[in-house]
Amino acid sequence: MAADFSERYFELLKRCLTGSLHGEAFRSISPAREGWRGQLAGLAARGMQGLLRPFGLEVVRRVAYDAQRRSEGRDWPAHAETMIGLKRLNQLQNCIEEVIKENIPGDLIECGVWRGGAGIFMRAMLELDPSRQRKVWLADSFQGLPPPNARQYPADKGDVHHRYTQLAVSLDEVQANFERYGWLDDRVAFLPGWFRDTLPNAPMERLAVLRADGDMYESTMDILRHLYPKLSINGFCIIDDYGAIPACRQATDDYRREHGIQDPIHAIDWTGVYWRRST
Repeated sequence: MAADFSERYFELLKRCLTGSLHGEAFRSISPAREGWRGQLAGLAARGMQGLLRPFGLEVVRRVAYDAQRRSEGRDWPAHAETMIGLKRLNQLQNCIEEVIKENIPGDLIECGVWRGGAGIFMRAMLELDPSRQRKVWLADSFQGLPPPNARQYPADKGDVHHRYTQLAVSLDEVQANFERYGWLDDRVAFLPGWFRDTLPNAPMERLAVLRADGDMYESTMDILRHLYPKLSINGFCIIDDYGAIPACRQATDDYRREHGIQDPIHAIDWTGVYWRRST
């Protein structure tokens, strides 16, 4: 009965965190990614947002909720705590269950946390761990993504993620989300700052689950370069943007090639992948 109840709780939690319970009818207007018309529309939207923000108002557009797209993490939810979708949350659950069952040593970390939804789910899953010793780490700038450093990382040339104000979620907001779900405690730790500054001296000794959601080549390489050596044998490495963003895929492939990693990559959905460290 207890196992059945916990499974029901985790299913409900995933649907809450993804905003899948009720869907949504409106969404913030995002800066356009490409094309002069899109850029002009994005500029106008940002101007309007700036004018309305002091009055507590926001420009939104009406949308038709698509449950399949939300399940696959193909949209940017207006109010949900995570945009990774149900399929990637299901895979994350499987990873944590395996780590606990096989007693693979180490903490859990997500690098690139947005509103904190995946981290909230990771913390909730730790209630299944009888050791009560693991922690969840959340690494993020909490101010969006950095402008591309194309000279050092040519694959990031033209990247526009730093223009997306929706990706800049403050530490206070993320902590408030944890608090609202009842999971802000001493088993949750935050690493605020750019990955290049925080990850080289990240204080955890070992990791059992490494979840990388850095989007860019630089961010992905910083995550792997500084944290993959801490991943335990049979631990899980998850790359969120491998299928969606060529620069992220290139960084992952470059790191694996440079370090002779032969462990097979498994697809989660249209963009997320993972592998288990064997050596």
